[in-house]
Amino acid sequence: MERKKIIIIGGGPAGLMAADALSITYDVSIYDKEKNVGQKFLLAGKGGFNLTNSVQGEDLTSKYSPAGFMNKALSLFDPLALRQWLSAMDIPTFVGSSGRVFPEKGIKPIDVLNKIRTKLMKQGVQFHTQHEFTGFDNHKHVTLKNQGKDIELEADYILFALGGASWPVTGSNGSWRAIFESMGIATHPFQSSNCGINISWPEALRQSHAGKPIKNIKLFTNDSEVKGEALITNYGMEGNAVYPLVPAIRNMLNTNKPAYIYIDFKPSNTEEQLLQKIKGKDIKTKDYGQLFNLNNVQLALIKAYTNKDIFLSVTGFISSIKKLAIPVDSLRPVEEAISSIGGIQPEEVNEDFSLKKYPWIYTIGEMLDWDAPTGGFLLQGCFSMGNYAAKSILGKD
Repeated sequence: MERKKIIIIGGGPAGLMAADALSITYDVSIYDKEKNVGQKFLLAGKGGFNLTNSVQGEDLTSKYSPAGFMNKALSLFDPLALRQWLSAMDIPTFVGSSGRVFPEKGIKPIDVLNKIRTKLMKQGVQFHTQHEFTGFDNHKHVTLKNQGKDIELEADYILFALGGASWPVTGSNGSWRAIFESMGIATHPFQSSNCGINISWPEALRQSHAGKPIKNIKLFTNDSEVKGEALITNYGMEGNAVYPLVPAIRNMLNTNKPAYIYIDFKPSNTEEQLLQKIKGKDIKTKDYGQLFNLNNVQLALIKAYTNKDIFLSVTGFISSIKKLAIPVDSLRPVEEAISSIGGIQPEEVNEDFSLKKYPWIYTIGEMLDWDAPTGGFLLQGCFSMGNYAAKSILGKD
């Protein structure tokens, strides 16, 4: 009996994982519009190749929104399963700080990509690069453009893994949305996630302190908080204490509410403990830095975002150490973001990420409107979705 044909459009983590699971049973072809597959995967590895995270169970699924949308995919193929999959390709991993999982020292992103690609080729997967997706119909056909020519292909199942709109230099620019909308699939516009925030710094503060970190802080909004560090930039702020707050900030901005983040410069001390430091002392403003162990950047921030009366009042100053309000103007553009939200609305897909209107079509990865923080969760989500969609197809035959 002739083997069924699978077409996967997009050679990122989700598409590659789906191809691995499916190619044992079916004829699988991957099409990508770039010269090589995995361009975003390679770029993700430039700042330290964080492949996944070691958390399990609810600690894992709670990182993803909308709540419950990814649960089954993550349960079927969790971080441990991903690490075992990598290990079988001679890609050993280790757990680093905060549970982040990395390849062993000396293994580069291109090494990982090459080993995945080699595995797939041995399993018969065909790679077709420089093929740009241009359309599909309701008869299992898909159209691509290669070297100026339109090519129409037919398959038993089509998996789209075209990415979101972050890092468009890698090819994922979100232009596919118009095609899916024209076929009756509802999408949301792409918006930035895991990105920097725009703040209108006082000019003196920006000139003196842009490029400097503020460490061991807690950043929070009314309903989210995270400890870590942030970097003051010319445009505002970025860093591992900023990115997890982006969903809350984005919600404030989208609902036209004043958007603020708050800084706690001393998360290990209560306000009462800080007050004890001044008990029985005659304190002057020049003593603030030494008394509360604050550096010039922290002092400049507090001075810039408090009025004179609060700054001169020691109790007012201590309150500002624990909760300094900084107004946020906007998020950085989606082109600069680590990831994006938006794309195909979750209501358009079945539990296995197949389209309700076209059940032979699956959409996986950042094409769908879901969100997760940095720390390995984004890649894990894409790998898990690719695996889950593939297992669904295998289960149908």
